[in-house]
Amino acid sequence: MAPRLSPRALALALGGLAACAAREPPRRLDDAAPSSSAPAEPSSSARVEPSSARVEPSPSAPAEPSSSAPAVSSSAAAPPGMRLVPAGTTVMGQDDKGELDERPAHAVTLSAFWLDETEVTNEAYGACVAARACHPPDPKSARANKLGDDKQFRRPRQPVSSISHDDARAYCAHVGKRLPTEAEWERAARGDDGRTYPWGEEFPTRARAVFGEATTADVGSRPSGAGPFGHLDLAGNVWEWVEDPYDPYAYRRAGAARGEPGTCDEILATLAELKRAKMQGFTGSNPLPDECERVLRGGAFNYHAKGLRASNRVHHPGRFHLVMSGFRCAMDAAR
Repeated sequence: MAPRLSPRALALALGGLAACAAREPPRRLDDAAPSSSAPAEPSSSARVEPSSARVEPSPSAPAEPSSSAPAVSSSAAAPPGMRLVPAGTTVMGQDDKGELDERPAHAVTLSAFWLDETEVTNEAYGACVAARACHPPDPKSARANKLGDDKQFRRPRQPVSSISHDDARAYCAHVGKRLPTEAEWERAARGDDGRTYPWGEEFPTRARAVFGEATTADVGSRPSGAGPFGHLDLAGNVWEWVEDPYDPYAYRRAGAARGEPGTCDEILATLAELKRAKMQGFTGSNPLPDECERVLRGGAFNYHAKGLRASNRVHHPGRFHLVMSGFRCAMDAAR
């Protein structure tokens, strides 16, 4: 059961929220959630709501894949296109920056794992579509979000986008991998020293990350923005789906030191509590969810520099097909 906010805790949290508002907290994704009164249609003729493309899985959607992936020895040669994130402890969250859902900062200890060096490209994802294991990107999301024609996002080496969480999982399973957890993603971006950005503490520049732009860039085009273990584009280009459900209280639960969020029932109880306490803004500028949503990390091509910090958490329903969102895959490393 989600922890209740005491009057004192509510007062402290509201005070923190006011302080964040005074600092102009970073905006979240530029899209708004579609109206729940407008049901989505099959992906072949998706209805596009203002500023967001929403597509429900079609009846022929591939079965939900397992989140497990075969382990590869950490002493073995790296799987093609992947880099090792060694076992260790990292700081997750922030106490003095960002949104209330990034607090408290806490230590998380994880086993070693492999992570794709870059975001998955259109070219790689296209092979999964050709194998009928993944749905194609939604071609309507770019215009729905006032970002022009979808064609400008479809060069072979650009990151795939406009795909759902289920299709991201399906792709990773198709190639023998899985999506990273939220804690794994943050460890890959912050390393052993708990840095603010993947490259360190220096404020973002366009030499290090793709942000404040009209479209995505080819993956790996900002090598000076590499993370602590050599991964590229962990800040900017596209938001990245991760495996976990979005839990506003994840960092205060019993499993926080292992990077484990609450169950969907616990998350829904937390959201109800936040709404009763009128805590809109606890999770950023997106509305408090009405369902168990999924986490996205890393910022995007159209985002602002402040929001590229590696602790920034974003949430949307997994069924959304957003032109700002893509993914990369992970794989267990044998101990």
